[in-house]
Amino acid sequence: MVGSAIVRKLQDVGEYALITRTHAELDLINQAAVRKFLQAERPDVVIIAAAKVGGIQANTTYPADFIYENLMMECNVIHQAFDAGITRLLHLGSSCIYPTGAPQPMAENALLTGTLEPTNEPYAIAKIAGIKLCESYNRQYGTDYRSVMPTNLYGPRDNFHPENSHVIPALIRRFHEAARADKDSVTIWGTGTPRREFLHVDDLADASLFVLNLPGPLYEANTQKMLSHINVGFGTDISIRELARLIAKVVGFEGSIRTDPNKPDGTAKKLLDISRLATLGWQASIDLEEGLQQTYEWFLANQHQFRG
Repeated sequence: MVGSAIVRKLQDVGEYALITRTHAELDLINQAAVRKFLQAERPDVVIIAAAKVGGIQANTTYPADFIYENLMMECNVIHQAFDAGITRLLHLGSSCIYPTGAPQPMAENALLTGTLEPTNEPYAIAKIAGIKLCESYNRQYGTDYRSVMPTNLYGPRDNFHPENSHVIPALIRRFHEAARADKDSVTIWGTGTPRREFLHVDDLADASLFVLNLPGPLYEANTQKMLSHINVGFGTDISIRELARLIAKVVGFEGSIRTDPNKPDGTAKKLLDISRLATLGWQASIDLEEGLQQTYEWFLANQHQFRG
């Protein structure tokens, strides 16, 4: 989802020669394959959008896969980029890097100040490692490797798997199928009270190129310390129950919405402090309801892919 959005944005700009590979063409967990690819191509800039991602259930079911695969991808790409002489790189992480007790909204300096949320700790640790890899190569070798930490993302090409998807695609599919089956109700996980922030993937693509193209190196305000990472978010949050109602409206489901308190809620609130990026001159532009409508239209046009 993220990689394709960045490719669309770069194609719209029209100033770049793009070098891409699908997972089938290049396994980023394979160090030798990554080395061969980067030594042969030697691009001016590398953008790491690849990751193994999923919602609460997927993180709980496959913790070893999440930490191993994400660590290997980051280690292989970042080190082999350096070894190929590539000095500019953008690494995409996640807002789950912040501790469960971090003050809201969560600022960049909350990193490593407390305990991580247990259900996605393996993924979060891998993403923190990616930040520190970029930071360490910059300190030791003078590279310009940057990290952006997006909030919860949604949009075209999301994963709509009934068990392993994030909350928005999962609810879109659930409400869509309930509406088509004329069901009276839909049950959502947890109490519905946790609050989340959501960013359309096209906004993230725009923000990523904005950060990548800022003249560097980037320093913290009034200091000579290089920025380790930059938050990317929408700036407001919504409860899961309110989100479900909004998705039901977009999909056309008119039944009742029930909660299942026996299922996990995850963190009570996750909202990013986006003041650093705002000060640099960027803000999101796609409203949540507008973005959900676009995402549902894409789902309808491509639902033949989601029979599983």
